[in-house]
Amino acid sequence: MKDLMPEKMVPFSKQQLEKIITSCPTPFHIYIEKEMRENCRNLIETFAWNKGFKEYFAVKALPNPFIMKLLKAEGCGADCSSLAELVLAEKVGIKGEDIMFSSNDTPAEEFKKASELGAIINLDDITHLPYLEKAAGLPDLICFRYNPGNEKKGNAIIGQPLEAKFGLTRKQVFEAYTMARDKGVRRFGLHTMLASNESNPHYFIETAEMVFDLVAEISGTAGIKFEFVNIGGGIGIPYLPGKPPVDIEAISRGIEKKYAAIITKNGLHPLKLFLECGRVITGPYGFLVSTVRHIKTTYKNFAGLDASIANLMRPALYGSYHHITVMGKENLPHDHIYDITGSLCENNDKLAIDRQLPALAPGDIIVIHDTGAHGHAMGFNYNGKLRSAELLLRENGEVVPIRRAETVDDYFATLDFKALNVFTS
Repeated sequence: MKDLMPEKMVPFSKQQLEKIITSCPTPFHIYIEKEMRENCRNLIETFAWNKGFKEYFAVKALPNPFIMKLLKAEGCGADCSSLAELVLAEKVGIKGEDIMFSSNDTPAEEFKKASELGAIINLDDITHLPYLEKAAGLPDLICFRYNPGNEKKGNAIIGQPLEAKFGLTRKQVFEAYTMARDKGVRRFGLHTMLASNESNPHYFIETAEMVFDLVAEISGTAGIKFEFVNIGGGIGIPYLPGKPPVDIEAISRGIEKKYAAIITKNGLHPLKLFLECGRVITGPYGFLVSTVRHIKTTYKNFAGLDASIANLMRPALYGSYHHITVMGKENLPHDHIYDITGSLCENNDKLAIDRQLPALAPGDIIVIHDTGAHGHAMGFNYNGKLRSAELLLRENGEVVPIRRAETVDDYFATLDFKALNVFTS
């Protein structure tokens, strides 16, 4: 049986990985600096027609300060959704309106921190305006997240807008801007985020058109001027080998035409365009490196790794495909079928199901592709699993640790064993 898919390229050799493993045992995530920087730079250059364009890197995709700092150097801001993400941005020197805080079900202390940092605050609900006012006071600039309901489709990962917990209805969004205006707010932005890992370029062009039309309508109705629109992120990546990347240039050209036809034509220029991409910036340039522990044969063939869905949740959560390369066996026939599993006490702890691979043996080094976004970030400690290290392959070829692996002491650090000693059942 032959492999049904072409092989994906791995940016390091088996010998390089073996050397890394001597000082940093598997499993670990490793990221490629050069490609991340170039990819970020290309995105920003592609939208250079919009003088105020800004890419706010979605911190949730890869919340590591080393990655955030190198993306900051390329001109990115930070899209934050929690207190910890705000603090991460602060620690790497991202501040003021280079932070966009888009949260939901938000506690008062997070609004306070966002206000303290001078972040752009993007409100998820009309009731959050008076809540923010009471908690931290109203800033000069405010933004609301729009949910178009059944006017536009979402996708499998983020859900359909009509059922999503995010954003304001069309009626509410008009009321919200009028209310903000009457409360003394003088600067305005508009946000939406409707899909995740979307591969159709026209989806984003249509989203921009919808938001531009809404800006024109609200501007006339409420008598306000918008400074920016943020059409979210959600641009997908080709997880399947042989599949082309999303055409970013086509997205940019299409949005530029809609801008001219709606914003410029209606006298609303200049209007800044923001994106909050995460996956498309870093996703293809991260890899989960693991080692085969056991081969088990029952009703199926199972290859048990030292990694699990605690290291990469997406296959279990979404049924997602992540390509697998067996180092040193790339050119061998892919004539065996395996479920690739971890050691969690859960049957869905499978990183791949019925995957065609070369014959595997304990000790084989496995590289799982496209884990540079929503990989380590979604890790967890169920079954007492310890979160893995993160490494960075620098542009000069040096490999540096940017997060150490957790230890058992880390796992127990939040427990008070002194109290346990005096506890009586």
